[in-house]
Amino acid sequence: MAKWGQGDPRWIVEEREDGTNVNNWHWTERDATSWSKGKLHELLVGIIVENEAGRCEISELKQVEGEASCSSRKGKLIFFYEWNIKLSWKVAAAVYIPTNGALDFPFLHILTSAHLFSVMAILTGIIKESGVKHKGLVEIPSLSEENEIDDTEVSVSKKKGDGDILKDLMKTAGTARVKEALGDYLKALKTEFTMGMILPTKAMATQELTVKRKLSVNPLQIQASSPVALGVRIPTVAVHMTELFDTAAEQLYSIFTVKDLVQKFSKSPAVLEVEKGGKFQMFDGNITGEYIELLTNKKIVMKWRCRNWPEEHYATVALNFVPIPGQTELQLDCKGVPVCKEENMKFCWQKQHFEEIKGLLQLTTLNG
Repeated sequence: MAKWGQGDPRWIVEEREDGTNVNNWHWTERDATSWSKGKLHELLVGIIVENEAGRCEISELKQVEGEASCSSRKGKLIFFYEWNIKLSWKVAAAVYIPTNGALDFPFLHILTSAHLFSVMAILTGIIKESGVKHKGLVEIPSLSEENEIDDTEVSVSKKKGDGDILKDLMKTAGTARVKEALGDYLKALKTEFTMGMILPTKAMATQELTVKRKLSVNPLQIQASSPVALGVRIPTVAVHMTELFDTAAEQLYSIFTVKDLVQKFSKSPAVLEVEKGGKFQMFDGNITGEYIELLTNKKIVMKWRCRNWPEEHYATVALNFVPIPGQTELQLDCKGVPVCKEENMKFCWQKQHFEEIKGLLQLTTLNG
């Protein structure tokens, strides 16, 4: 193996604390589908365009089908996205109400079979919604990396009836606003979502340290700089799950807090210090954390992480035990799950916790 500073730098193993994806050379991939659906809803729903004829608003994201992902290879990011989107839009037509009876239309053109007349006038009054509602659809059949935003097809339709002026408003100003929002989605995908995918390299760390030292130099007194702690922020999601168990809240609580019971449902050694600030370790060390709050038979709050998560990154897991007649509802609220680990998190709790605990309860009932 070549030493640091020798040979092709792409193949040099850096002295990284996490030992992960040296020089960002290896292929990594992150699923952006769930994040994208939320971001598209945030950016598209609520768009408003208006003129003297009325006000148009995108009121609902009716359909968003497709997928998105981001991959990293050789320090470069590669994006894939393909979406079929349908939006509902609605309008309230406007009606003009004169306030003093004076009508004067600047350069109003009147065309008859024989002549074109121009009339100058001033109209004094107010515009109010007539109460006439119109509805329609905005369809984006193919938003993908193969086309530029300006070339993306956006079609506008309206239910039968009057209101073609408002339909034209959506086709022009509305379409422009929609494309602007789609552009904002792509910017967020390439910046907000990808935070943490390109890991700091040794060269980047040295450069950052040099800059910090230059900024902190005092001409009269040079102080030794302490090591700079490197870290990256990663996008996270919240996970909420509920499950019913055919047992009392007291027994279900004990399954999460008694070492022997934890080892039975996890089928692996466990270490538990069941007190505030106490540590725990389960599934052969794949799950570790710390107890933040313990309310006997009611609630458990933990700092919680999987071994393959970014170094020192913890989610906050809250378990609420809600007794109902003959059963207990377990409410799981988890905040701070890395976006790329959302599905793994759900699988872990559903398959390795909920289903295994139900199996343990059935076995206990049979043996009892």
